[in-house]
Amino acid sequence: MDNDSFSPADSLQLIRSMIEKTRQEFSDNSIYFLVWGWGAIIGCIGQFILKVVYQYPYHYRIWFITFICLAITIGLGIRRKQQQKVKTYVGESMGYLWNGMGISFFTASIIFMEIGWQYCFPFFILFYGLGTFVSGKILQYKPFVYGGLVAFSLAIAAAWSPYDYQMLIAALALLVSYIIPGHMLQNRYRKTNRIKNSNT
Repeated sequence: MDNDSFSPADSLQLIRSMIEKTRQEFSDNSIYFLVWGWGAIIGCIGQFILKVVYQYPYHYRIWFITFICLAITIGLGIRRKQQQKVKTYVGESMGYLWNGMGISFFTASIIFMEIGWQYCFPFFILFYGLGTFVSGKILQYKPFVYGGLVAFSLAIAAAWSPYDYQMLIAALALLVSYIIPGHMLQNRYRKTNRIKNSNT
């Protein structure tokens, strides 16, 4: 389509189709976010139980679960790379966002190794909120936007809470910003695909 015949309505339709395609891609790849989301929830709640309930001195070892999440992610990535289709600009933007978030988490973890882990959870919750809020705005998907806003509020609450209970606040932030919206989007497109398949 040449520039003379490409109207504003055509532009809006193209943008909508790109967003819808990216939602589908995000849903198809939601396993990555759910793996890390559930892994982090297990880490938060597990650390709380080990530290507060059992008073286990090496409670932080529960976070070795991240190596399991990383192994799953690498395995899925290798398998899906062979099936990768052409990406949209919106889809690539989402990829850049979450790659940047991953680097930010890794960098913050190194910093907290030096200044002390007692400060980590409010910042991690803030990162959760930022990633899902921006994703929700890009995808025009309100559950992610609302989940991100709740995570922002929980980051503030965590800053005024004892360290032990910051773990539970972080688990709650993951649930409302990652897990629930992620499963909602996944179920939405599974239902859509079932309807499409039944009509063919």
